[in-house]
Amino acid sequence: MFPETRLLICGQAPGRRVHESGLPFTDPSGDRLRQWMGLDYETFYADRRIGVAAQAFCFPGTNPKGGDFPPPARCAELWRPRLLATLPRMDLTLLVGGYAQAWALGQRVKGNMTETVAAWRDYGPEILPLPHPSWRNTAWLKRNPWFEDEVLPYLRARVRAILKP
Repeated sequence: MFPETRLLICGQAPGRRVHESGLPFTDPSGDRLRQWMGLDYETFYADRRIGVAAQAFCFPGTNPKGGDFPPPARCAELWRPRLLATLPRMDLTLLVGGYAQAWALGQRVKGNMTETVAAWRDYGPEILPLPHPSWRNTAWLKRNPWFEDEVLPYLRARVRAILKP
């Protein structure tokens, strides 16, 4: 993170592939997230106004029931307040997925991730809850076309405004 960071992407934890690469969102989820934001790979990783900080910085392991284990709560509790205190110019925080939303929003989170994302206007303009861009959420995106119709144009406009020269 840099003091110039104005757009913070808060996910849950790196998956195995990202953990091994050492670079956040270097997987199909990252491709989808960059597409949602209207950003190319180079801008996403080179612009110091964009920061990425998951709830946990290490891969939490694979759940035998499928998917990855959730990020350990103690990770975010330990370092997140100190990190956020070093970012004086934050304009927008993207809360990517239910774990990030639960941690950041606390009591303000709605009944579930879908309801939280559907209520995106309630959190703005500083916070925008998003579903996780994982392939596992492709069916969710098909069931919720309002996300692409309403939220993504807003997201792209906000990103353009924040990164305007």
